[in-house]
Amino acid sequence: MLFINPRSGTGRGPSADELRAGAERRGIEARVLDEGDDAVGLAREADTQILGAAGGDGSVASVAAVAVERGLPFVCVPFGTRNHFARDLGLDIDDPVRALDTFAGDERRVDLGRVGERRFLNNVSLGLYAALVHRREHHRRRRQALAGARAFWLSLRDRAGVWARLDGEPVRARILLVANNAYDLSLFNVGERQRLDGGRLHAYAAEGWLPRHWRERSGERFSIDAPATLEAAIDGEPTHLEPPIELSVEPGALRVLLPRAPVR
Repeated sequence: MLFINPRSGTGRGPSADELRAGAERRGIEARVLDEGDDAVGLAREADTQILGAAGGDGSVASVAAVAVERGLPFVCVPFGTRNHFARDLGLDIDDPVRALDTFAGDERRVDLGRVGERRFLNNVSLGLYAALVHRREHHRRRRQALAGARAFWLSLRDRAGVWARLDGEPVRARILLVANNAYDLSLFNVGERQRLDGGRLHAYAAEGWLPRHWRERSGERFSIDAPATLEAAIDGEPTHLEPPIELSVEPGALRVLLPRAPVR
């Protein structure tokens, strides 16, 4: 069963209806989600042996969490503006139709992160990245042009950094990022992960007006405390988190299907 979020698309490549047709040709039941549909509820009720999601990281993460709850294999189809998880799995993020073939692929187990009761695929961000996501969403809802660029510059203008305690240690940084496995990070860019099964969270803190240097630590769990509710982004989706924020890793929790290895 494949759930397709048509609002995740970039306007390039196949439409949601074309993707559904491609799935049905392969014998995969597919549903294009209408606005207001509860993808999590539908995934929990679906009569299927494999769950799949076509969308960006946020859409994919919500259905992947249900796959873990139900103990089912999961298929990730890159169909959004940001497909970091699909990229790090090694999928061709420019060819969502080809990704449908992974419904008949090989299973691999990868880690998931957890923040409170919510699972995440990529990362939880606080500070500049989170503010950018919140402002971009605010301006998108107001249908303002160039919402992403506007959000970026408004976030830069806000000089206040994140104040928090990470495992009791004071942190003063413009960005605080907790990732499911290690990233290659650069200025304003969340790079790739070399592996998704290392069984570790990685916390990154960056100071300064332009965060050029990252301080990193790793562990199986972290606790973040702060004096007030924090703006956050989980897998690129805006939210608010109430301290203390408890984060942990679930090694090998997700059964993901990937293209079959060639027979030699």
